[in-house]
Amino acid sequence: MNARALLISLPTDFHSSPKHNFPPDISVSRKISCSESLFRLRFLPADRAGNRRVSSPFSDGSVRRRVGRVWAEVKSDSASKAVKLEDVVFKREGDDVDGELESAFPWWKEFPKRWVIVVLCFSAFLLCNMDRVNMSIAILPMSQEFKWNPATVGLIQSSFFWGYLLTQIAGGIWADKVGGKKVLAFGVVWWSVATALTPVAAKVGLPFLLVVRALMGIGEGVAMPAMNNLLSKWVPVAERSRSLALVYSGMYLGSVTGLAFSPFLIHDFGWPSVFYSFGSLGTVWVAVWLSKAYSSPLEDPELRPEEKKLILKNSVSKEPVKSIPWRLILSKSPVWALIVCHFCHNWGTFILLTWMPTYYNQVLKFNLTDSGLLCVLPWLTMAFSANLGGWIADTLVSKGLSVTIVRKIMQSIGFLGPAFFLTQLSHVNSPGMAVLCMACSQGTDAFSQSGLYSNHQDIAPRYSGVLLGLSNTAGVLAGVFGTAATGYILQHGSWDDVFKVSVGLYLFGTVVWNLFSTGEKIID
Repeated sequence: MNARALLISLPTDFHSSPKHNFPPDISVSRKISCSESLFRLRFLPADRAGNRRVSSPFSDGSVRRRVGRVWAEVKSDSASKAVKLEDVVFKREGDDVDGELESAFPWWKEFPKRWVIVVLCFSAFLLCNMDRVNMSIAILPMSQEFKWNPATVGLIQSSFFWGYLLTQIAGGIWADKVGGKKVLAFGVVWWSVATALTPVAAKVGLPFLLVVRALMGIGEGVAMPAMNNLLSKWVPVAERSRSLALVYSGMYLGSVTGLAFSPFLIHDFGWPSVFYSFGSLGTVWVAVWLSKAYSSPLEDPELRPEEKKLILKNSVSKEPVKSIPWRLILSKSPVWALIVCHFCHNWGTFILLTWMPTYYNQVLKFNLTDSGLLCVLPWLTMAFSANLGGWIADTLVSKGLSVTIVRKIMQSIGFLGPAFFLTQLSHVNSPGMAVLCMACSQGTDAFSQSGLYSNHQDIAPRYSGVLLGLSNTAGVLAGVFGTAATGYILQHGSWDDVFKVSVGLYLFGTVVWNLFSTGEKIID
């Protein structure tokens, strides 16, 4: 119940009329009921002039009632022999003063709590990719110091995926059962500690470094399923695309941040400083997360009633997940459409992001410094277009277009856009146009955040963590196999052949998605 203002205006003849006479020596306590709230006014005996007086602690005869920081004042008017209570604010026990009273709360308390959760998830994914990409920069001085050959460098780089693969499905199950808050906190703490221990492990020996990198992958592997579980409970359908786009843009900006700051830290403080500084940031995030976040709106005691009602209006079942209906999940064609399309999507994405510096160097003849700087451009483009796509998708849903059609439109752009721009690479003659094609390819690819990446919460909101774990496992495998296959193709063919494989998978994914995907809930 919101705070209410009550206006009581009594007629001028109230005190002179016989039917309103009160016992002269008795205080009268009157209850006035208004909807669900109960208000109490106390009338004192009449003075010699016959005027009734409202009890007042103030010498000037005024009545003040304070609710939060809102005051209302009423003065008795003996000349008119009337009592008027105007703009008096009453508060029922247990009620919060909210948005209807503009001055009741500072702006930061009025900020929607669901978007606090989204922003915190965004910052977690920012840290996630900062800690992931720092090795790609630090590996250069590390390999010189420890005399690692290229095969050893490749082994170290791939060791991250050993742990990352292990926790995709497990993280989804865990998040769906115990809640995303605990799982995401665990993930951030785990990978932050592993990041900070990397220099120590490297100096102890190669096996220890491989283990620490795999442990880091375990921590980051649970992050995405946990986040998906959280947003499925906190974010309404009409805001789902833009919230996911913002969170995933945290990954893109995390890569930009890591690639931008790592060289300066290495130059001024040595390569271990990258891991120590980036790893320590996780402690700050966890402290804020544990004090502000909850796994669902039902658990948050500070959530305003209006926002809770908005979130829970079309919410999923309140019962916690006790078991995973694997047979039911795997029997649904939209689930397999997610898995297959996630594989097709990540094949092209991982190839471009892993091999892009090599392409710039071998084909466009940029030096390694220019290649590193140009690698930032696709991440920035993806961060912008992901949020643009999220806004477009939510706007279409709010205007009445079905979720199914919106998901198909956005994912079709996410597949056909990269396919088109990759085919243009063999026809461009200048390095500038080639870089533009690569940036446009990744920019349209980011529309997938409003397509397949939002679809887990659409079709099975209670098991969204498990579904993302399933599909992202296929996506990680695509990255591992695609990266290796690209090296084999380049050894026996050309870059055009590499791009043709990616284009073929994009087109195949487009067909599968439009035939079998849906935006409707298929598993309750």
